[in-house]
Amino acid sequence: MNKVTAYARLLRIPGLGGLGIPAVIGALTVGVNDLLSLVILFIIGCLAAIYGFILNDYADVELDRLIKELKGKPLVDGTIELKTAVFVCFLCAMFAFFFLFLLWHGKILDEFKFIALTSIVLAGILGSIYDIYGKKFVGSDFLVAISMAFIFLLGATSFGAPATITWIVFILTFNQILHMNAVEGGIKDADHDHLMGVKNIALVSGVKVDGDNLFIPLRFKAFGMGIRLFSAVLLFTPFIFFGHSYYPWQLWQLIILAIATFGVLFFSVRLLSLKKFDRNAIRKYIAIQSFLRYSLVPIMLIPLIGILPGIILVFFPIIWYITFAPLLGEKLLRPRM
Repeated sequence: MNKVTAYARLLRIPGLGGLGIPAVIGALTVGVNDLLSLVILFIIGCLAAIYGFILNDYADVELDRLIKELKGKPLVDGTIELKTAVFVCFLCAMFAFFFLFLLWHGKILDEFKFIALTSIVLAGILGSIYDIYGKKFVGSDFLVAISMAFIFLLGATSFGAPATITWIVFILTFNQILHMNAVEGGIKDADHDHLMGVKNIALVSGVKVDGDNLFIPLRFKAFGMGIRLFSAVLLFTPFIFFGHSYYPWQLWQLIILAIATFGVLFFSVRLLSLKKFDRNAIRKYIAIQSFLRYSLVPIMLIPLIGILPGIILVFFPIIWYITFAPLLGEKLLRPRM
């Protein structure tokens, strides 16, 4: 593996198209449509995601060495030194604050910008606690979920007071990250987490691997589907309680949103119904859910942000991933995790 490819994998380049979006969506919920501001927020979102992933890789390097599929990770095989990873984390944090103050250049630092600043600081603290100590106590997934939700909130409060729709998407962001880490991650890593004494919701709930057999107890399935169903209800809340009556083509929007939501629920059920531990199949179900999930909030927000921005937000993460994944030798829908 050459250095360029190694760094691209370390930085999770193929996934940044989706990971950098939450702060952008936060700004859109309060009516921001300035392209430069949205680009800066996207960069901040990417830097936050990179920081979190690299710090997590650094903390988990010994665990990752136990897994055959992960021995090609740059920190595991030694292509990139651990001290270099720490330095990259430091740079990400510094540049995130640089771009934040660039975003605010020439503007009054009001109470909402103070909330935004507090949000990014809390996101960094909570995310760091999860990355370093998350495998030592049950429920740490809630920390990374609220951390990413704060990054979303940063995007909104950088420009003014959050709207009702902002708080709905805030909860959706929290739910999505919680499911990704606690449910999807818990199943994906069930074959080896117990070897290192990891404490998480999946293991405590009874998820286990015996040879090639995967056992997922009913209570963990209920937990996973509970998150998904709660999110499904929230997605349709704006139409039920807030109308969006000014949008003339609401019916087709609702149909598309319903289809995408059903797709997420369907593949969530497929994942939770697995009887055999097949990491490739698990990765595939996780990846499909991720891309469908990325489309849900933009579709919901079309009455607020317009059709074209909504379409761009739906397809941008997919196009980004399809563009960069093959360049790094990644198999589509089977990302290294």
